[in-house]
Amino acid sequence: MVKLCVGCSSPEELAQWIDYRLEQLKAAGEKPEQYHITRMVPKRIDELLYGGSLYWVMKGNILCRQKFLDIRPFTDDEGIHRCKLVLEPKIIPTIWQPRRAFQGWRYLDGSEAPEDDNTSEKARLPAALKQELADLGLL
Repeated sequence: MVKLCVGCSSPEELAQWIDYRLEQLKAAGEKPEQYHITRMVPKRIDELLYGGSLYWVMKGNILCRQKFLDIRPFTDDEGIHRCKLVLEPKIIPTIWQPRRAFQGWRYLDGSEAPEDDNTSEKARLPAALKQELADLGLL
């Protein structure tokens, strides 16, 4: 599954937000799990839960992914049906892949998914520098 990551412009920023959110949940006495709430419930839940990931689009590129742990449909306090996508908090960097803007989320065929970026963290270019190079057409 692929989704725009609104509010974060890099995998590092997303990781910081996740850490912050998990600490908030712990402090509130709630179960510290990382999740994203969406309105639509995926129909292909089995595929997503058995080896699937949520690929995050940031600044027009897929940059990272998180593995699915669970998918929980629920009804909120206002009676609106929603879905909690429970994700492994670990961010897995991927090879950059351009992606046009879209609303909501989309299924991503396994053959279309970018490979993981196995470059060591020390050798990996910072996201801001990669973005600048991509904007200049050099990546």
